Amino acid sequence: MGRKGGSRHIKSLEAPAFWPVLRKEYKWSVRAAPGPHPIHRSLPLLIVVRDLMSLARTSREARKVIAEGVIKVDGRVRKDYKFPVGIMDVIEVVRSREFFRVLPVPTKFLGLEPITEDEASFKLCRIENKSTVKGGHIQLHLHDGRNVLIKVSDPRNPGEDIYDTLGTVKFSLVEGGIEDYYPVKSDAPAIVTGGRNVGRVARLLKVYEGVRHYRKQVQLRDSRGLEFFTTMDKVFIIGHKEPVIKVPEGAV
Repeated sequence: MGRKGGSRHIKSLEAPAFWPVLRKEYKWSVRAAPGPHPIHRSLPLLIVVRDLMSLARTSREARKVIAEGVIKVDGRVRKDYKFPVGIMDVIEVVRSREFFRVLPVPTKFLGLEPITEDEASFKLCRIENKSTVKGGHIQLHLHDGRNVLIKVSDPRNPGEDIYDTLGTVKFSLVEGGIEDYYPVKSDAPAIVTGGRNVGRVARLLKVYEGVRHYRKQVQLRDSRGLEFFTTMDKVFIIGHKEPVIKVPEGAV
């Protein structure tokens, strides 16, 4: 197989629909490398730098910018132009001290929201699953591939396990630990991560029982009083009473 047909590239027409690439102008696009986010829910860093941040005009220029080590993702310099960037990741441009959070946006699925340096010190991570490890401690499996160990003093006491699947933790990118926890509960603010309501910010009204946890129907209400439905797998809790992150204008 030729170089362009190998693992480094993907046909533009086969790339996820939300990728902002010129499909008719270019036959090939960069393929995201294996990493913290799956290809169908992420963007290669090259596309973020070139097409979303406009720091380069061509793939060659974008690769050069990335290779210089001036782009950080979640506080770490990333020099792999194929590195997958996904929801809630924090991006820093070292030279200009600009900070962005990757958020779902209407119709486009993924976009960048400018944030302050203070807000760039943390990210929100959804708990996709959890397990019990040696010693009865709890390990949380987060949406960005992180595994966080929660130590308990008494494994026989269920009260020490306060974390539920699909709840959200506030993870410090400076200290590397959990700062807060936002459970799935009535009136909690949430952002929709997929479907026709992608990017909308609303309050959780009700979670309907009767089906698998991830596919439960969820009713929400936005700031205009409009109610809508989605499924639990597309709901990302972003605070207790108010969002703890900056959300795009018009998302509410």
